[in-house]
Amino acid sequence: MPAKIIDGKAFAATVRAQVAEHVTKLKDAHGITPGLAVVLVGEDPASQVYVRSKGKQTVEVGMKSVEHKLDAETSEADLLKVIDDLNNDPEIHGILVQLPLPKHLDEDLVINSIAPEKDVDGFHISNVGLLGTGQKSMVPCTPLGCLMMLRDHHGSLSGLDAVVIGRSNIVGKPMAQLLLGDSCTVTIAHSRTKDLADVVRRADIVVAAVGRPEMVPGDWIKPGATVIDVGINRLDAPEKGDGKTKLVGDVHYESCAAVAGAITPVPGGVGPMTIACLLANTVTACCRANGLPEPEGLTA
Repeated sequence: MPAKIIDGKAFAATVRAQVAEHVTKLKDAHGITPGLAVVLVGEDPASQVYVRSKGKQTVEVGMKSVEHKLDAETSEADLLKVIDDLNNDPEIHGILVQLPLPKHLDEDLVINSIAPEKDVDGFHISNVGLLGTGQKSMVPCTPLGCLMMLRDHHGSLSGLDAVVIGRSNIVGKPMAQLLLGDSCTVTIAHSRTKDLADVVRRADIVVAAVGRPEMVPGDWIKPGATVIDVGINRLDAPEKGDGKTKLVGDVHYESCAAVAGAITPVPGGVGPMTIACLLANTVTACCRANGLPEPEGLTA
């Protein structure tokens, strides 16, 4: 029986609708409009597209959207001044600095200059530490989106065996912490894991976030397992014509879908959830800043 397709695009639309509903309540009951500021340094084409999409979706759910577009040559001091101003702006509840930054800028320094309570990417060292110790934090958007989809599909995750392939600070490590928080038994696997295929085969949940196109084949997947594919890789697609490309994930979709119980496609799986969760994090940050109840179902 083919796997159930977990439709991230449809799920993200549901999350955005929940965000918009809560934004309306904040405006009507408290006169508060959540505000999200995005800082873009340089003219990386992919980053520009992403920032435009964030701004559009922020406005669509009724929130305030602010964009700061800085030259690639912007000094570290000038960038830190922009962030400091946003930290002190009561109308801004979430701050996101689009990565990657130009090479002359220290990404760690920049990210850690954001006020932790406004760090809606969840990358600040304080939020990393809070998440790692099971305390209330801002949660990285992509792992949060994965967790939401897993909870929706499984209900309770308690006792399930989960393998996260990839140990990045952005996805792998926080994903493992979130799964632990939901009482999974968690293994973080990576390029140096011995007998990687056997490790993956025992998992009820596989989260592939390793950045290698179609690395995980179907014969690594336990029958009936849930496969969450975080990878976004662009490959040549000669079958579509000269110069054409296609997007693939970190798992081989066709062979894995033939074995898994449920699977996210690429595109249309995890990707749309990332921006939806950014919006959710901004609403959560706004509620926390104003001492109001957090929206249910929009955070870990």
